[in-house]
Parts: sequence; structure tokens; C-alpha cells
Amino acid sequence: MSIIHLSAVRREGPSAAELAAIEYEWPLIAAELDLLDAEIAAVNAGPYASELETRRVRRAKRRVLELGRELADHEPETEGAA
Repeated sequence: MSIIHLSAVRREGPSAAELAAIEYEWPLIAAELDLLDAEIAAVNAGPYASELETRRVRRAKRRVLELGRELADHEPETEGAA
């Protein structure tokens, strides 16, 4: 006997609300990917990392923090919240 309910397995994809949440957070997700790219480039350069690479990492971190604050300040109302 399986403990996994078939209704959970048959779900086709994310709901409209889940897609809206992803789209709302997409600027932050993109900024985090940019930060990851900058960090990878800096790590790959090792001790030979240029000032440009370190500035790129700092700039990307700052952008992630800015967008995170914006999203935290403007959280959309969730269902069931009064």
C-alpha cells in the first residue's frame, strides 16, 4: 500500500497563485542569479580576480539586498489574511 496520495501525484503544475508569486519575485530571482554568476567568476579567477570582478560581486549583492527589501516592504496580501 502506497502512502503517497494519487491526488498529489496527478497535479499538472503550479497553480495560478503560485505562478503569480513566482512572477512577483522574479526580479529578485534574476538578481540572485546575477550574484551567483559574479561569485563564480570571482572564485574561478582566484587570487587573480580583478577589481572589476570584485566590484561586480559587490554591486550584485547590493542589488539583491535592495530587491529583497522592496519585496519585504510590499508583500502582496495572502489569501485568508484579514
